[in-house]
Amino acid sequence: MTDPIDPTVPAVGDAEDTDSSVTPDTEAAATSQPDATLTELAPRRRRGRLVAGVVAAALVAVLGTGGAVAAHAHKVVELDVDGDVVASSSFRGSVAGFLEENDVTLGEHDEVVPALDEPLRQGENVTVLRAVPVDIVVDGQDDVLWTTADDAGAALAAFGLEGRDVQMSVSRSSGRSEMDLPLSQQTVLNVDGGSQNLDLEPGTTLAEALETLGITLADLDEITVTSETDGTSVVTIVRVAVTERVENEAVPFTSREEDDSSLLVGRTAVTTEGVDGNIERRYAVTTRDGVEVSAELTSEAVTVEMVEKVTAIGSKPKPVVVAPRPAATSSGSGSSSSGGSGSSGGAAAAPAPAPAPAPVATGDVWGKLAQCESGGNASIVSSNGKYHGLYQFSVATWQAMGGSGLPSQASASEQTERAQALQARSGWGQWPACARKLGLL
Repeated sequence: MTDPIDPTVPAVGDAEDTDSSVTPDTEAAATSQPDATLTELAPRRRRGRLVAGVVAAALVAVLGTGGAVAAHAHKVVELDVDGDVVASSSFRGSVAGFLEENDVTLGEHDEVVPALDEPLRQGENVTVLRAVPVDIVVDGQDDVLWTTADDAGAALAAFGLEGRDVQMSVSRSSGRSEMDLPLSQQTVLNVDGGSQNLDLEPGTTLAEALETLGITLADLDEITVTSETDGTSVVTIVRVAVTERVENEAVPFTSREEDDSSLLVGRTAVTTEGVDGNIERRYAVTTRDGVEVSAELTSEAVTVEMVEKVTAIGSKPKPVVVAPRPAATSSGSGSSSSGGSGSSGGAAAAPAPAPAPAPVATGDVWGKLAQCESGGNASIVSSNGKYHGLYQFSVATWQAMGGSGLPSQASASEQTERAQALQARSGWGQWPACARKLGLL
């Protein structure tokens, strides 16, 4: 049937509502059942502001049509969308048609009370509860909870009552609504090693609670919200920090040898001193409540190059040691002094041959010997204080060779003179190590 005054208006008592068609999203909201993990909880009742004015205008328009039947079909209904309440007049016969008339689009997880297929009645309060997504971890697995519950405790309690381990993972940078979801009136806060029992005003959000308590969150801090079986919200804040750590590793220098024809055989000289290298490594270190949990290598660089030690090995032939030629001996007849007697007519006996002198070295052997013994330093004294000068005389040997005072206080020429005298008397064995290096032994 249609209204006799206006064929477009349904007659009183019509069971069918030709305008009750809804969008696919609306139908899904009306017919979908709660998922095992993606769950909408019990609807929230919110009190909002009442927007008046449209009711009176609608009534005037209805009565102006002149029909008692039309007036009876007209309804005044309150529409509550997530706490915002407006009064609206409608000729629609169902809740679905009423929402379509008011351009209310439902999401997949939104809830409507009364249900969409319920008839629209005079003075009805149609409530639309918008579901919000909340990141949760269920039994160790990441998931999303769509909820219309009033607070975090209620949103999580349903899972808790089923004996499941559920927690809300709060991200302040995701643009999601976890920070704005109200906490339970009774809330436990665990942060910075302590625990507080909070008695919050109804509707207090997580962000508001933290601000009231003066708790500042760093960018990386982690927040989780769980629920006890009685609906108490449990908020846990873990302080997460990433700092830089620098480590240095020394690289020991290597060594090599090379021939040097300018050095005598047996002599060595360091031509390049070795230098240890250094490798610098930088790590990004992550700590949770002060405990290191990871260290990621971010850079590695050689800050000091290793320098190889180079030692020259002498390959120059040793100096040649030769003996001087013996001096010629002269023979003559002896003369007799007056009153003396001599042998007449007989030849004098030949003298015994003189012992061969000690060998001497050609070239600058004394300079080389001094360089080997003392590094060519005439005033040097050994670390134990026993040996002095170019040729490392002991004081006793120096005095035995006619020297006075300390050898290291004498001139270089005097030290060389007395060393030559010592060599002539006792040989090169007075300097066994260096004499062997120089090929004198």
